[in-house]
Amino acid sequence: MNNDVEKILDQKFGYDNLISVATVDENTPYVRTVNSYYENGAFYTITHALTKKMKQIEKNPKVAICSNDWFCGHGIGENIGHICDEKNAELASKLRAVFAEWYDNGHTNENDPNTCILKIRLTDAVLYCDGKKYDINFNV
Repeated sequence: MNNDVEKILDQKFGYDNLISVATVDENTPYVRTVNSYYENGAFYTITHALTKKMKQIEKNPKVAICSNDWFCGHGIGENIGHICDEKNAELASKLRAVFAEWYDNGHTNENDPNTCILKIRLTDAVLYCDGKKYDINFNV
């Protein structure tokens, strides 16, 4: 991946975006739309550790993602811990700002120890932008 592609990804996804996240459980695919934020080869989502999505990722961390902005890819999902965990302080501050429009509407309970950050570290993706196709390998 080069700097031009990274700039495009930051421009398209470096704010509150909806992406679809697909998981598999016992050979059955599941997909759902989540609010996300892109930074440095990963998407971040605030979620709850006890959701089906997180339980499925625990069993099989390989996920597929897609946006309605001509982007799809694969990644590795990981629960990086409670939103208020000290190790997540800098990222959590960014996510609160990015998701400010809905963050405090009762959907997010920081007092719940299961409120966590899902990190999807991208492995590969396809992006279409300005008439060009970019095949992106994040593992380089």
